[in-house]
Amino acid sequence: MKEWTKQHILGIKDLSRDEIELVLSQAQAFKEISQREVKKVPALRGKTVLNLFFENSTRTRTSFELAAKRLSADVINFSSSTSSLSKGESAVDTVKTLNAYHPDIMVVRSVSSACLYDFDKYTQASIVNAGDGQNEHPTQALLDMFTVKEIKGTLEGLNVLIVGDIRHSRVARSNIFAFHKFSSQTTVCAPPTFIPYEFDKLGGVEVSYDLDEVIGKADVIIMLRIQQERQNSSFFPTIREYVDKFALTGARLAKIKKDCIVLHPGPVNWDVEISSAIKDKVHPLILKQVENGLAIRMACLYLVGTNKR
Repeated sequence: MKEWTKQHILGIKDLSRDEIELVLSQAQAFKEISQREVKKVPALRGKTVLNLFFENSTRTRTSFELAAKRLSADVINFSSSTSSLSKGESAVDTVKTLNAYHPDIMVVRSVSSACLYDFDKYTQASIVNAGDGQNEHPTQALLDMFTVKEIKGTLEGLNVLIVGDIRHSRVARSNIFAFHKFSSQTTVCAPPTFIPYEFDKLGGVEVSYDLDEVIGKADVIIMLRIQQERQNSSFFPTIREYVDKFALTGARLAKIKKDCIVLHPGPVNWDVEISSAIKDKVHPLILKQVENGLAIRMACLYLVGTNKR
C-alpha cells in the first residue's frame, strides 16, 4: 500500500482510493488502543494539535481532542464564543495569531464552505478538516466507511441511500465522493427543496423523492439530520409531513434488506429522522460510529503528523 504523502486532509474529493484505504487500515490498528488499560501511545509525543472550532460541535471536537491525547500530543482547544472573534477579529487573523504558537496540526471546523484551502496560506501546520460549512466533512465519511467495512467486509459495489437534508449536508457530499471511489452507487432521497441542483453534476448520483420506492434496494442507509440552524426559510410544509414521507419508521425498517445497515452522523432528532420506537434497533450502531470516529481521527492526526514532507 502506498505511503502517506499529503500535508493536509481537506476533503474526501482530494483523496485517492489508496489514501482512503491507508486511513482505514491505520484506524484499524489504532482501534484496539481504546480497549487497553493504558489508552495511550507515544506516536505524536512532542507535537501540538490545535482544535480550532468556529462552529459548535460535540462528537467531532471531543473525538479529535481525545484522539490527540491518546497519541500523546499536546492539545490546545479554541472556542470561538470566548475568543477575540467576539471582539471583531477575523477568522484569518485568528489563524495567523494562533500560528505564532507553532502548532504542528490544526483541526479546523468552519462556518464557511471550502475556506480551509485558503487557511494553509497562513500556517505551516497540517490542516485537518473537521467540517467546513456545507462543503465537506471528510472524517465523518471515513468513519462511516470504516463502520460499513467492519460490518460488511467490503466497500465495493454497494447501494448507498442517503436520506434527509441533503442541501445543507457536508456529510452527504463527502460520503458520495467516498463511496464512488469504491464503485458503489449512491441515491439521495429527500423533498425536492432539500436536493440542490448541482447534485446532477456529481455523476453517479440517483435522485428519489419517494423513500418507500428505494428503501428496499439499499445495502447502507445514512439518515441525515434536518439542519434548522442553516435554514433561513421553510423547506417543507410541516414536520408531520416530513416524518410521514421521509422518516425511518418501524414500518419502513421492516422493508429493508436483512443485512442492510442504518447509520446517522448525529445528533439524531428522534421522531423526525428516525422513530424513537425503533431506537433500540438502530442506536447501537450509531454509537458504534462514534467509537469508530475516535480511531479514524487518531489515524488522520497520525498520518499528517508523521508525514516526512
